[in-house]
Amino acid sequence: MSEAEHEEGEVGQELPFLAHLVELRDRLLRAVLAVLVLFLGMFPFANKLYEYVAGPLMAHLPEGSNMIAIDVATPFLTPFKLALVAAIFLSMPYLLYQAWAFIAPALYRHEKRLVFPLMITSSVLFYLGIAFAYYVVFPLVFAFLTSTAPVGVEMMTDINRYLDFVLTIFFAFGLAFEVPIATILLVWTGATTPDSLRAKRPYIIVGAFVVGMLLTPPDIISQTLLALPMWVLFELGVIFSRIYAKPADDAGEPESEEADYGEAQATGDETPDAPMSDAEMEAELDRLESEQAQLEAELDELGDEGEPPDDATGDDDPPKS
Repeated sequence: MSEAEHEEGEVGQELPFLAHLVELRDRLLRAVLAVLVLFLGMFPFANKLYEYVAGPLMAHLPEGSNMIAIDVATPFLTPFKLALVAAIFLSMPYLLYQAWAFIAPALYRHEKRLVFPLMITSSVLFYLGIAFAYYVVFPLVFAFLTSTAPVGVEMMTDINRYLDFVLTIFFAFGLAFEVPIATILLVWTGATTPDSLRAKRPYIIVGAFVVGMLLTPPDIISQTLLALPMWVLFELGVIFSRIYAKPADDAGEPESEEADYGEAQATGDETPDAPMSDAEMEAELDRLESEQAQLEAELDELGDEGEPPDDATGDDDPPKS
């Protein structure tokens, strides 16, 4: 759907429902094709990719220890699964762009200016969360877990369970790094305000640790390493939401009257009253009060002059027989 077609839809000439379904099908096919191309390009290197992902754990295993594969097909299916998930993660910006291209014609210009930067920023923050988990969280977590193994217990991790663990951590930290985006959206939509969020800071901190407990494995290090970035990102989101919401507030009701006034002048329609300032409004109220007082005085004078005398009422005339 082009922008011209969207403008036609605003005046009542909408595209048929079938046309929207055809465009949705095309967008989905492009998204699937992008994931498939990346997967086919990464599958020959799936084993190398798994070695790279398993590097933080292998670096802290005792000397001579290795990972194991419990099921028969695990050595093939686990790298296959990793290559597919990596293809989806890497193609995420293109997938978001296809979603944006589908819904953008239905958005107004100010909504486009909001959604497109947030879409790009959300992708960057998601990748930053994954990088933070791999380069900061994994070395600390695996060093702690391998050092707490009881004496006589050899740590031998299954490759499939390790991959599930890693993907869970990646998703949790990628999602947690979207906190600034969620904060900005809440403030922009009017669901809350920056001052209200600041007042609820203690509850936000407790909620961050609760989310860290639910999204991470049951160890205190990974929970804390997830909760602390969420708190910091929440503070950043509050700061940027205050700056970002300022033009949104200025572009609200006060400017709408001026825009209507300008539109009426440009189109030649009957021009509405221009918005008055506070001083002009007070002067207008004073003028109305003086006119009202003058009108009441004139009514009182007319009442006094129009009152008939006693002999003009005809009460002294004798009744007719």
